Amino acid sequence: MDQQKKIAVFPPSTESFTKEGRKLPQYCAALSATLGALAFGSALGWSTAAGDNGVDLIAEYGVPMSISEFSWMGSITNVGAALMCLPIGTVMDHLGRRPSMLLLVIPFTIGWALLIWSNSVAMFCIGRFLVGVGGGAFCVAIPVYTAEIGETSIRGSLGSYVELMLCAGVVISYSLGAFATIYQLSLVCAMIPLIFLVVFYFMPESPIYCLMKNREDLARASLLWLRGPNYDIEKEINIHKTALEEEARNKGSFLEGIRSKAAQKGIVIAYGLMIFQQLSGINAIVFYTGTVFGKTGSISPEISTIIVGALQVPAVFISTLLVDRAGRKILLLISIISMSIGTFAVGIYFYLEHIKADVSQIWWLPLIAVSFYIFMISIGIGPIPWMMVGEIFSPQIKGIAGSSAGFLNWMMAFIVTRFYNDLLAIFGQHTMFWIFSVICAMGAVFVVFIVPETKGKSLEQIQIELSGKPVPECEITKA
Repeated sequence: MDQQKKIAVFPPSTESFTKEGRKLPQYCAALSATLGALAFGSALGWSTAAGDNGVDLIAEYGVPMSISEFSWMGSITNVGAALMCLPIGTVMDHLGRRPSMLLLVIPFTIGWALLIWSNSVAMFCIGRFLVGVGGGAFCVAIPVYTAEIGETSIRGSLGSYVELMLCAGVVISYSLGAFATIYQLSLVCAMIPLIFLVVFYFMPESPIYCLMKNREDLARASLLWLRGPNYDIEKEINIHKTALEEEARNKGSFLEGIRSKAAQKGIVIAYGLMIFQQLSGINAIVFYTGTVFGKTGSISPEISTIIVGALQVPAVFISTLLVDRAGRKILLLISIISMSIGTFAVGIYFYLEHIKADVSQIWWLPLIAVSFYIFMISIGIGPIPWMMVGEIFSPQIKGIAGSSAGFLNWMMAFIVTRFYNDLLAIFGQHTMFWIFSVICAMGAVFVVFIVPETKGKSLEQIQIELSGKPVPECEITKA
């Protein structure tokens, strides 16, 4: 908040206001915030760089570690992320979006310090847990912040940067892990949250949060920084104030607010998207990509992980370009239907292998199908659910409701990652991929009938539509 006071507020220009504000400051603020996602992405890729079952990590640090202990060390990051998702919403609503995100550097720094100088399995696990705490909170906080600072025309692109930076962080770990030591990789990863701290310190607070706390002066300063002096700041201030006042009149406690039709429908949408994202098998497939690629014998696991990471980054970048043009819903559908096709194809390959059929002529099928799957999830069902969490909840419940959706996502990620191998032993690899295919098909049905299109709509208009009320003409014109 103190930083916000340093931003000068100039009187409105006597010239005619522009219809839209400057975009560059909004992009800068969003990218600065998503450096937190870059930090978490590098942590997610760190365990893969540790080698098969941690063999490289064990050799370098000299810490005895069983396969089971390494599995827990890798998956406990998801537990830390899930547990922090719940309190971060309350923290954001009390301290503010910006201060809360700056504080997340603390668990990141302590976690990486434990990993860098670890001498026991316990230190590794605690370090991974703390890194997960910071990363999970970022995954909730960043979409809320970017949704509240961005104009309607670019809000989707700003929201997609979370997944883009997550993937970029994974690529950093995959690439450095191929030739650097685990100690050197850990040092690089530990620097990223500190870079976030320095850069994001100079960014403004969310103007909507400032209005929630009755600080119109700070809201004006924030909008001036984000939109520029030739933008009609007062018009946007009045729109947000009207929406907040209307919601305050209709809202008592949080429990009463969550009973509204808009809130309940938002929860169904957010929870459904998170469940289908994780049950599509993304974490299991990415984590065991080396095994899938290794089945063909044509490519090493180390190279395969780099390929996976390299595919995700351009795919998410394409999503950022299309999400405000094509729309959220169509990208979700294209993504999840394509994923169903990809996993079904991989299932066919492993079924043929299971029945001892000759698969030498289609050795390329797992390579192409898994690459296709990874590319398509990164276009839609990967980044868009996190972005929509920042759009479909009202400001008063966004922190807690968004946190619960994040908690669900990371707990599902933990369950899928932790028990994938157990289910694999029971059902076989071909059946597991067919299960993923069926779940993706079910997700497509969910998107068609439940998920609304939020492209080009203001946050206020989205709330009105979710409540089932007719949208006023002024809202349609504004959007």
